Amino acid sequence: MLHSQNVRRALGASAIAVVLGAAMAFYVADSADAGQTRCRDHRADARERSAIVTGEGGRVLVIGDSWSVGLGQDDLARSWPSRLDGEVHVAGFSGSGFSARASGCGTVSFADRAPTALGVRPALVVVEGGLNDYDQPAAAIDDGFRDLMADLAGERVVVVGPASAPSRAAAVPRVDALLAGLSAEYGVPYVQTSDLALDYLDDELHLTEGGHAEFGDVVADRIAANSPARPAVLPR
Repeated sequence: MLHSQNVRRALGASAIAVVLGAAMAFYVADSADAGQTRCRDHRADARERSAIVTGEGGRVLVIGDSWSVGLGQDDLARSWPSRLDGEVHVAGFSGSGFSARASGCGTVSFADRAPTALGVRPALVVVEGGLNDYDQPAAAIDDGFRDLMADLAGERVVVVGPASAPSRAAAVPRVDALLAGLSAEYGVPYVQTSDLALDYLDDELHLTEGGHAEFGDVVADRIAANSPARPAVLPR
């Protein structure tokens, strides 16, 4: 009798394990599909935004994340870089950052994309980001920043740090301080935006149309108050 009960328990446990395993497999597959769809959408948005050129004058290249792309906006052409002076080109990719693993969409960090983006031959490069590095180790942010500065050697550069988006505000001071310190080390101006009170969409991460306009206007003013500089060439 005891033997039969043990067999039934073992069979029951095996059945549960099979069900759980199958459920986990479906979950992983669904997550992978969702991730692939998200990355595909991000690539499409990046291509659409890169084809949009705004303004006239000296050529400006913005390398950035979803804020530069205008994720969540009906008209990507009205994302914040459109408020900058000059002929503005945007090389943005949603979810990307300074660190290599900020995005799960492959090799799309700022340093990964900079060499191709520089094909527009800009007079000024504005690098905007940091919110997607919120959960990345300091060493990863450091490595990505240094790789990016090596890519931008010879270019006039300004770095624009993260604003305090409510959903990631707790992590902003750490990233802000890291980027400010690295910018100072390389001798390029750092535009801090963590002091801004902006309007956000319901996700509390991305800007409303008004938020884009305000952010862009403030960044334009703060860039104008600085002197863009070529990154120092430092040993690695």
